[in-house]
This record gives sequence, C-alpha cells and structure tokens, in this order.
Amino acid sequence: MTDIAIVYHSGYGHTAAQAEAVRQGAASVPGANVHLIKAEDAEKNWDLLNSADAIVFGSPTYMGSASAPFKAFMDATSKLWAEQKWKNKLAAGFTNSASQSGDKLNTLVQMMIFAMQHSMIWVGLDLLPGNNSSKGSVNDLNRLGGFSGAMSQSNADQGPELAPPEADRKTAAHLGQRVAELAGRFKTA
Repeated sequence: MTDIAIVYHSGYGHTAAQAEAVRQGAASVPGANVHLIKAEDAEKNWDLLNSADAIVFGSPTYMGSASAPFKAFMDATSKLWAEQKWKNKLAAGFTNSASQSGDKLNTLVQMMIFAMQHSMIWVGLDLLPGNNSSKGSVNDLNRLGGFSGAMSQSNADQGPELAPPEADRKTAAHLGQRVAELAGRFKTA
C-alpha cells in the first residue's frame, strides 16, 4: 500500500477540481491510498504528510506565482525542512489559471524548488505536448504543453463545474496515476 497526499489551495474551485482529477488518477492505481488535504488544513495533517510516500502540490497561479495560502503552507513547513522529514519522498505539482499561459510555469518551478529544498524527488509530466500541430486539438492531453507538472486553464467566467476543461482534468489524472505508480515502484525497490 502506498500513501499519496495531495496538498492544494483553491480560491474559486477550479484548482480543487484539478486536485480531484489528480486524486482519481492516483486512486486508479491498485494499492494506492490517496488523501486530499487543503493547504489551510495542512498543519493538522503533518503526521499524514510525513508518512506519505509521495506528496503532490497544487495551487492556482495568481499574479505569476503560487497563491498566498499555498505559500503560507510552504512557509509553515520550515521545521519539517530542518529535520528533513520529506527527504526522498516523491513530489509533483499542478496549477491552474484563467490565461493560457498565465505564467503557470513559474508556479510549478516554485513548487519544484520547494520540493528540492525538502530533498524530495520531483516527478514531471511524461506526456508530449498536445494541440501543437494542425492535427492537434484542444481536447488533447497536455494541450498546454507542460513538462514539469500538470497545467490547466479555466475561463474566468465559468465555474468549476465547467472549467478546467476535460482535457486538462485528464492530464491531471494522468499525473496522479504516474505519481502513484512510481511511488509503488519506489516502495518495493
């Protein structure tokens, strides 16, 4: 049995929908036990995070970086960092914004550096970019062309029941599945 924790913040529900897709993907792997944790509740869940085999981080991209509540979670981990509680755990990330780019890469890099400072092992997205040729489609997996994590785009005038679109949710599920599969391999190695 592998334990996967997904720590996320969602301001308007779109990143929560993406987190749920990551959860579904991870839970599709036999033997994976998956936990969704809001960033605001992380301090009540340190034991669960410390015992997890992998932690997937999720935040909306606001003004080109992770949201303030997610950054507060990151800052609150300093004691865990000092004790290297998350050393050699797998880590991955996902983010959402209203714009096609929205500087989402910066948020994923911020999460990746955070994971590296915790001595974690970063898992990227193993999908070639979709929707980047005349034969491509907005329905392709990885339609936004991210490699360091799952990116999604949600129209600002649509709620989380419609956005992010299905392709982005499937991309997030793929990331969750990949993390859970790798966590199982690392646990038995």
